[in-house]
Amino acid sequence: MFEGDPTATTPMSPIAPPPPPVRNSGVPAGRLVAVGLLAFALAAFSGRLDLGALLTTARSYVDQGSPAAQTTTNSSDSAATAAVKDVITRANQAQAQAYARNDPTLMRATATDSYYQELVQTNQGIQSSGARSIALVSLDWVDVTITGTTAQASTNETWRTTYTDGSVAESTDRNDYTLVLQSGAWKISADVQPTTQIINPSTGTSPTVTQPGTPASVTSSSSNWSGYAASGGTFTSVTATWTVPTVSANSTGADATWVGIGGLSSRDLLQAGTQAMVDGSGVTYTSWIEMLPQSSRDVPLSISAGDSVTVSITQQSGNDWLIAMKNNTTGGTYNVTVQYSSSNSSAEWVQEAPSVGRGLVSLDQFGAVQFSGASAVRDGKAMSLSALGAKAITMINGQGQPIAQPSTLSSDGSSFTIARTDATSTPQTGGRGRRP
Repeated sequence: MFEGDPTATTPMSPIAPPPPPVRNSGVPAGRLVAVGLLAFALAAFSGRLDLGALLTTARSYVDQGSPAAQTTTNSSDSAATAAVKDVITRANQAQAQAYARNDPTLMRATATDSYYQELVQTNQGIQSSGARSIALVSLDWVDVTITGTTAQASTNETWRTTYTDGSVAESTDRNDYTLVLQSGAWKISADVQPTTQIINPSTGTSPTVTQPGTPASVTSSSSNWSGYAASGGTFTSVTATWTVPTVSANSTGADATWVGIGGLSSRDLLQAGTQAMVDGSGVTYTSWIEMLPQSSRDVPLSISAGDSVTVSITQQSGNDWLIAMKNNTTGGTYNVTVQYSSSNSSAEWVQEAPSVGRGLVSLDQFGAVQFSGASAVRDGKAMSLSALGAKAITMINGQGQPIAQPSTLSSDGSSFTIARTDATSTPQTGGRGRRP
């Protein structure tokens, strides 16, 4: 998931883009894969339609620079480099053709089995968003690196989405591909978009919204995050409890509620949370974890609307992190220790419009989500949001209207509410997303 780096007194602002052509692996858009273009469609989270798998939550923003003019490679094998480029080119063409013909098998030849399933979910998500067609407008090569049977390639791609209502969305995003050599042929195993929406500095004024609590008066804005974020130190733990919101089955889109470490002014982001996805068959609720730039994955913790859920992410030692999730209503738990290299640079408590591939999913009508017990360990000390100087973030649509607004912090400094407004969640692009 994204954004600038708020201090205790300063609004968030974007970080400077890294100088090409050096390639840094890293995020993205974090709850929509970073998944294809539900984003355009409903604006990208974690694929359920399984849109839940499509989605992919947030997350850090970076790399807003213009395309590099030359390709660099650590491989002396020009034939292998050409083969990698050919696969990516054909894969993009295949995705557009598969969408136009409603034949996902056209995408199989250039993708690993797992990435193929992701692409299938991506196109399903795009279709459900009301997109009539998708087209690759341009592709510029930034970097290609080949090491043995693995390759990394970065591109700047411009895609155009045309909707059934006649509207057109077009955006240029960086894509960081991972490819593997299988049976003598290169295949794409992952595609992450490190460019994301920027959290813009606040104007210092509070938007007019219907908020169960008192709307936060000084906020920053984001195209897919609403909530609070803290930075300025070393974060080794984050936690919060929330009530899974009851989502209207008549709405369209998705929402993801999570806590995370990193991603505010860095490319890394470790996240865990819950998600709701609305499709033609109703509302699907899931639990998930994500370690950018890897795709998110659902975990076996059953949740339903109205359940109280507590999620914590805690560094054990080195790169070992314990993710603990509990459904306080049912008593169900899920715990896992993962290895992840984190910058430990920030902590977040967020309600998100997940992203899928090349855009953001529309934010569903979730009503309100209540956070309590929100805290983090910074520089070895457990602190509430108010003690951390956490900054409020308001989610806005393409017209600049607030669509999800956090309240001020309660007297305990660790509780707040995020309310969905009646403003339309219009299609936008550039989100870093959670993927299936």
